[in-house]
Amino acid sequence: MNPADQQTLAQLYPALRTALAPLDAQALPVMDVPAGTTLFHENSPCAGFPLLLSGEVRVSRSASSGRELELYRVVPGELCLVSSSCLFAQQPLSAHGVAVKPTRLTLLKPEAFRAALAQADFREFVLGLFATRMADLTALIEAIAFQRLDSRLAATLLGHGTQVHATHQALADELGTVREIVTRLLHRFERDGLIELSRECITICNSAALRAIASPPSR
Repeated sequence: MNPADQQTLAQLYPALRTALAPLDAQALPVMDVPAGTTLFHENSPCAGFPLLLSGEVRVSRSASSGRELELYRVVPGELCLVSSSCLFAQQPLSAHGVAVKPTRLTLLKPEAFRAALAQADFREFVLGLFATRMADLTALIEAIAFQRLDSRLAATLLGHGTQVHATHQALADELGTVREIVTRLLHRFERDGLIELSRECITICNSAALRAIASPPSR
């Protein structure tokens, strides 16, 4: 790693300054990869903690059908949750990463990563970004879990009249989902003033708003 890259790395990842000080520049080789390059594969060992100097990496999971789900993107100064979690647990990677534009990066080897975690600044940096990534993934999971389910639930409620005499479990069974998701959606509807919840009874307070949810505009 040349001095210019070292300076860029220190600016992007200031928490690494102390941790990287003992490392020889040769221990952090810089790679330049074109857009479309696969940087790591699912179920492969983690080669290290990626540190981006420029560019962008898309991290995704693949289904057996061949479809992909994008989990998040990594830009300079950010953390790759999949890589760090695999280094923590010493397990294979659970997703794959592809450069979406020309990308310049280096890898902090697993042993160097574990040594760096002994430094409080780096440990707090990693755990802080880890928490942010987890929040992003939680939002993604909720979006997937609730996709179209809110409209189906709204339509089901409207189909029972102004008062719905049913348990959350009964509604979940009718929709083919789990009770916890139905309960969370019902509480969201209640917070928005659309319904009023009581024991085994749901009162419709704003049928027009529920109809709007039940029939969302086509994209």
